Amino acid sequence: MTSLRRRRRGGGEEEEREEEEEEEEREEEEEEEEEEEGEEREEEEEEEEREEEEEEGEEREEEEEEEEREEEEEEGGRRERRGRRGRERRRMRRGRRTEGQNMSAGSGAESR
Repeated sequence: MTSLRRRRRGGGEEEEREEEEEEEEREEEEEEEEEEEGEEREEEEEEEEREEEEEEGEEREEEEEEEEREEEEEEGGRRERRGRRGRERRRMRRGRRTEGQNMSAGSGAESR
């Protein structure tokens, strides 16, 4: 209605065109702003995803390192137990030998 009144007054067509152009410019600006905001959101989401992936990667590395440490400790414990058992066995063998040698030496001395 307003544009019709302006046309009747004369020069209304030019004012109407200006208003339409202004409206189009506003719409374009709004669209650009929305696009920019969308791009910013996308960038933020991508950044968050990268950070999450990095954190997950670090956590995985830490877990793997912990598992390796545990395995090494277990293996070390096995070696230590094996080593202890081996030393004990060697002592026992030596002990038997010395006991046997002593006995044979003792019995040999007695028989002389």
